[in-house]
Amino acid sequence: MTVKNRIETLRRQMKDHQFNAFIISGSDPHQSENTPDRWRIRQWLTGFTGSAGTVVVTHDKAGLWTDFRYYIQAEKQLESSGIELFHADEVGVQTPAEWLSGELKAGSRAAVEGKEISVELFRQLARDLSNGGVDLVSSEGLIDEIWLKRPGIPDSPVWEVPEDVCGMSREKKLERIRQELIQRYRAEYLLLSSLDDIAWTLNLRGSDVPFSPVFTSFLLIGLHSAVLFCRKEKIPEALGRKLAEIVEIAPYDTFFSEISACILPSSKVVLSPEKTSTALYKRIADHTGITESVNVTTYLKALKNPVELEGMRRVHRYDGAAMVSFLHWFETRTDGLELSEMRIAEVLRSFRSRQEGFIDESFSPIAAFAENGALCHYSANKDQNAAVTGSGLLVLDSGGQYLGGTTDITRTLLAGEPTQQQREEYTLVLKGHLALVRQQFPEGTRGYQLDVLARKPLWDLGIDYGHGTGHGVGFMLNVHEGPHSISKRPVDVVLKPGMVVSNEPGVYREGRFGIRIENLLAVRNTEKTEFGQFMGFEDLTRCPYERRLIEPNLLTEDEKNQINQYHALVYIELENLLNEEECIWLKQKTLPL
Repeated sequence: MTVKNRIETLRRQMKDHQFNAFIISGSDPHQSENTPDRWRIRQWLTGFTGSAGTVVVTHDKAGLWTDFRYYIQAEKQLESSGIELFHADEVGVQTPAEWLSGELKAGSRAAVEGKEISVELFRQLARDLSNGGVDLVSSEGLIDEIWLKRPGIPDSPVWEVPEDVCGMSREKKLERIRQELIQRYRAEYLLLSSLDDIAWTLNLRGSDVPFSPVFTSFLLIGLHSAVLFCRKEKIPEALGRKLAEIVEIAPYDTFFSEISACILPSSKVVLSPEKTSTALYKRIADHTGITESVNVTTYLKALKNPVELEGMRRVHRYDGAAMVSFLHWFETRTDGLELSEMRIAEVLRSFRSRQEGFIDESFSPIAAFAENGALCHYSANKDQNAAVTGSGLLVLDSGGQYLGGTTDITRTLLAGEPTQQQREEYTLVLKGHLALVRQQFPEGTRGYQLDVLARKPLWDLGIDYGHGTGHGVGFMLNVHEGPHSISKRPVDVVLKPGMVVSNEPGVYREGRFGIRIENLLAVRNTEKTEFGQFMGFEDLTRCPYERRLIEPNLLTEDEKNQINQYHALVYIELENLLNEEECIWLKQKTLPL
């Protein structure tokens, strides 16, 4: 079937169900950032392969809303499809709800796949559509009726994280969760749909979702028992026997039909509207009481224990060694072959794959050369894959999943000779990066209160960047993890010891170049004074900055000393993981300024 055929088939089903529009959010029943093939409905229907976008289909029109990362790609992939492309990031462009309100008459019905859209997003869409008199309804199974060769539910094996790697037994984690249910919520159950929360709770991992070592499942935790809904064939027999001591294993396929039977009608269930699908929420609400909250486990897993932190330190040394090996290769290679952005990403992965405990990349790497670097979340593909040649800056944002932790690092590389502007603005980004990592702050501080530290050197010259300064990072889980962050958004989450967060200021000059520098930081206690407990950051990342882009005249003596101390630490911790040539190269790159 062509894209046009699929959309026409969808329209026939819409008319049979008396829907005037159908909205596809691109999510799955677990609200995953990256989705398995089974739930890539947006891609199947439209041919668009980007990772973000909303599709709206009416009886006579269709539209796709996506952000600036995918404008060029979407334009090519939607060509001749009859689907209109909307640039979601541009001022004045209607939202899907605004567009639909103009296309449909009052009293019309728009539908979404209820098992795949979150309660939070459903409510927001319903409010927005109601302004135009359009009703939003939750549908189940409409896509199954037209996607006849739909991929199955992922069936990769589940494996166990040893306690000496994760630092806490699953029994202890369940005990802490139950204490929270009793003390904070006075509830009998916690229902988890988000795969990272389930994986963390049970010390299990899988490979059902790209870049995140998780597995498709649901988990219901009661005060005295627990049920894991997961395909039994995914769980090795020996592991299944261990799990049976603390959790009943039920078929994943029966979850929606059986979940109500596992919950006492007079009880209360705690769940997250951000992580729970609309269809699941309705099933529970029809059966018993609900308390809405961020998942208890979201807060618990954000606070890395001493064993997890030590694992993060260890894998950052391995990851640093991979980065240095790559950087040495990038600067000294003599093969004369032309490099492309995709080729660079492939070579970097090969260096990571040689490191002890490497599992996979932690996200699809960003290798963005010259003007592509000005798109802060650019993604190279076969349709846009620039040659890395001549002089220019290369923004390289990548990371790895290892047995013992997750990494995320950005370095801005130099090809050829830099301009004075590039040197000056790289140094301004570096100054903000350094200011954040060295700052001490009182207990109770939120991330948004620190965000200005990374921006001040840029703000002083009328420069800013449009993304957040830092996101939380999981332990062998999602590279983007809440609830904490560092950004302009006033997220009311206190930074606490054990949280890991990125530090990634940048500059983006449209049509010319981009600059970003990113390390991961662990929040730690520093000193206690008469004014209370103070905290600061431990820098986890081990990789030199680009010396050729540093303008020393813009640095204070304290900043120079900070860079020198960091570079000395990088060399000491990586020298035994590198070959002789790489060590000599790194020694030069870490000499005092």
